[in-house]
Amino acid sequence: MKQEKLSFDNLPFSSLFKTYVSNYEELNEFYSSNPFSFDSIKNHVDAISDTDINRSDLISAIKKFHGKIGIDQSQQLNKLSDEKALVIVTGQQLGIYGGPLFTIYKTATAISLARNLEIKLDRPVVPVFWLADEDHDFEEVTGFSIPGNEKLIKLSYTGSGGRKPVSDEVLDDNLNTLKADIKEELFDTDFSEELWNSFDSFFKKGATFRQAFAQMMDQLFGSSGLLISGSHDSGVKSLLSGTLKKSLTDNDEINDLLVKQSDKIGAKFHQQVTIGDSNLFWIDSEGNRIKIERNGAGWIAGNTHWSEEDLVELVEEKPECFSPNVFLRPIIQDKLLPTLGYVAGPGEVAYYAQMKTLYQHFGLEMPVIFPRMSATLIESGVERIIEKLPFELHKYGERIEDLEKEYAKLSEEADVEKIFSNWKEQINNASHQPREVISDIDGSLDGMVGKTISGFENELNKLKGRVYRSIKQQEQTQLQRIRKIKAQVFPDEGLQERTISFLYFMNKYGIDIWDKMIDELEEDIDLQHHHIFYL
Repeated sequence: MKQEKLSFDNLPFSSLFKTYVSNYEELNEFYSSNPFSFDSIKNHVDAISDTDINRSDLISAIKKFHGKIGIDQSQQLNKLSDEKALVIVTGQQLGIYGGPLFTIYKTATAISLARNLEIKLDRPVVPVFWLADEDHDFEEVTGFSIPGNEKLIKLSYTGSGGRKPVSDEVLDDNLNTLKADIKEELFDTDFSEELWNSFDSFFKKGATFRQAFAQMMDQLFGSSGLLISGSHDSGVKSLLSGTLKKSLTDNDEINDLLVKQSDKIGAKFHQQVTIGDSNLFWIDSEGNRIKIERNGAGWIAGNTHWSEEDLVELVEEKPECFSPNVFLRPIIQDKLLPTLGYVAGPGEVAYYAQMKTLYQHFGLEMPVIFPRMSATLIESGVERIIEKLPFELHKYGERIEDLEKEYAKLSEEADVEKIFSNWKEQINNASHQPREVISDIDGSLDGMVGKTISGFENELNKLKGRVYRSIKQQEQTQLQRIRKIKAQVFPDEGLQERTISFLYFMNKYGIDIWDKMIDELEEDIDLQHHHIFYL
C-alpha cells in the first residue's frame, strides 16, 4: 500500500485544527499535553491519577455489557485488568454498515498509537472504541454513500427513528431494501461473498444498531486488541452515579467554567459547541432521550418536572435514566477508564478546547488529544488519470466549474489561429516567385496557379477545423476525467473520508484492507499530515 503525505494547509479544515497540528504551542493553554511530543506524553502519564472506580468493578461491568451486545473480549479485559494498564480511546456514531471512512481511520489511529506507546512506555496500553450509544440523531447514522463516475451516490436506511438512543433502534425489513440498493451499485468481486456473509451476520433484522455495530467492530479489529465500551448500560451507569450527580449539583459553576473557556477559544478561533442549561438528558419510561432544561428553580424534560432536590435524588437512585451530552460524555468516559489519550476528529479537537477547566472541576487530567489520521484512498484507475492532468490533488477540492475554467485556459496555450495564419502567410510568400515565373512562361496559366494556391488555403482550413475538433474531443475527455477524480477524491464538495462508506473499499480490495493499513501506520503514525494511500 504505497503512500505519500500532504500538508493540511490547502485542505478544508478549520483554522483551529490546522494550528493544532502545525503549531500546537499557540493552543497550549486549552489542552493538557502536546500530542506530538513524547516527553509531553510521558509527563502526562506521570500526572494521571488513579480513577475512583475499582478496576475489578470496571472489568465486571464491561464484561456484562459485552454479554448484552453479543461479543466476548476476555483477552482485552484481561489486559485492562492490569493495574498499570492505560487506554487510548476513540469513538463514533453507530453508522449503518459501519459509516464513513473516518470511523476506520479513528480506530486505526487508536490501535497504532496503543501499540507504539505500549513499547515506549513499557506498560500495557489498550485501544478502546467507545460506542456513541446514547446519541439519538437517527438521520446521522442511516446514510450510506459510495463514489459514482461524476457524483456521489447516496443511499439510506429508512427506518422509523425517533427520540430513543440510536443504539436501541431495532433493524427491520428496510435493511433488506438498503442492502439490495447497495449491491445494485457495487459490482461483484472476489471478495463480495465473504464480505456480505460477514456483514449479514451483524446487520440483520431484529438486531439493534448497537449490537450490529459492536459485533462488526469486534470482528474487524478485535484481533488487533480493540476493546469495545460504552455507557448506555445500567451496570456501567451505576459506577458513574456520583459524576452524574455532580453535573447537576454543580451545574451553575460548570456552565460558568464552560462559558469562560468557550469565550477564550472563541475569541481566537471559534466555539465548536453551544452551551445549554444542563449537560444531561432524561431517558423516560418509553426510552426517549429528552434534554433536561431549567424551569425556574427546578428542572424540566418534556412534560416531566422536578425540583432540584428531587432530580438529584433520582440521579442517585436511577443513574441509568440519565444520559450525558457532548461535554459530559468525555468526563464519564475518563472517570470510567484510565485514559492516556483520546483520538479525535477535527470537530472534537475543537470542542475539547472548551473543556480543560471542566476536567479540572471533576478532578481529572484532560487526556492527550491525538488528532485522528486523515487520509484519501486513490484507486489505480484514478491514479492513472490524475497523472494525465495538470492539477495538484488538493485542487480537486475546488468547484467543478472553476476547475473546468482553469483547464480551458491551460488548453488555450496552443494558439491554433496563429499557427494556421502564419502557415498561410508562408505559403503565400513562397508562392510569389513561382507564380511570376509561370506567368512569364505562359500568362494563360495564371488563373490555374491562383486556383492551386487557393486550394492550399482550403485544405489548410479543413485541417484547422479537424484540429479544433480534436482539441474539443480531448478537452471533453479531460473534463470527464476531472469530474471523475473530483467525485472520487472530494465527493459532495468534501473530503472522501467524511462521506464514503468504508464497505465500498472492502468490497473491492478485501476485508483485510484495514489490517494492511494498520501495519503501514505502525511504521509511521504521522498525524500532522494528510495521508494519500494508493491502492
